[in-house]
Amino acid sequence: MAEEEETASFDEEALAEVYNRGLDLEKAGDLDGAEAAYREALTIDPEDHCGASVRLAAMGRDAAPDAMPEAYVSTLFDQHADVFEAILVDQLGYCVPLLLREQLRSHAPGPYKAALDLGCGTGLTGEALGDICEGMTGVDLSEKIVEIAFDREVYTDLYVGEAVAFLEEFEDDDGQRPVYDLIAATDVFPYLGKVERIVAAAADRLTPGGVFGFSTETLPDEALGGKDYLVGPKRRYAHSESYLRRVLEASGFSILAMDPITVRLEEGEPVPGHLVLARRG
Repeated sequence: MAEEEETASFDEEALAEVYNRGLDLEKAGDLDGAEAAYREALTIDPEDHCGASVRLAAMGRDAAPDAMPEAYVSTLFDQHADVFEAILVDQLGYCVPLLLREQLRSHAPGPYKAALDLGCGTGLTGEALGDICEGMTGVDLSEKIVEIAFDREVYTDLYVGEAVAFLEEFEDDDGQRPVYDLIAATDVFPYLGKVERIVAAAADRLTPGGVFGFSTETLPDEALGGKDYLVGPKRRYAHSESYLRRVLEASGFSILAMDPITVRLEEGEPVPGHLVLARRG
């Protein structure tokens, strides 16, 4: 039997019209008009497939949500799945998985019996860490991205799901909650504002002495303005170093490394961030 096409629960044409109007107004410098358009978009589509709430936060017209809307992240990566890796690596100079591999070599070389790659994308991190992990599970919110990761043949298991929910809720077919020796989350934190849940859930999924490695983006102290996190001008979350340290220590992690890195390029300019390695007590 043929699968039925999923019907959107909102008027897609109306959403496209008002969201594009908001983009045009924002580009033209009419932030009041753009704000009104984005708020109308949220009325049409409360799940926020277009990320209007993120744009409002980046414009300073609303508080940063705790995380980017799942509908927005899933739509974003599904739309760009086929060119995602080419854009990320070739155009943006992204090499965080390899940086994490070198950081692990210096501070916690493994090997690791069971590893979890949160936000696995097309499998770049899985490939970079494959030689030090006996088995690796990958999780990503985008079904199309997971299909590409499957073809890479570096994961023992692959799942479609949101990173924090997976950590908090996942059980295997026997009803058991798997634990891991290594959890990697490269390019996940820029889609999360408040990180207490993911850090606490990672601690709960790690074996004693297990390692959590992740990357973040940041901004200068004057731009952060004393905030723990905010949506930056490129509409990704930036986190302060002091906030990360505080949250990790509260969940019982000892920090092995918190290195400043260039996460990628944006319009030819380096995007600063941190590469963090922490061990569960």
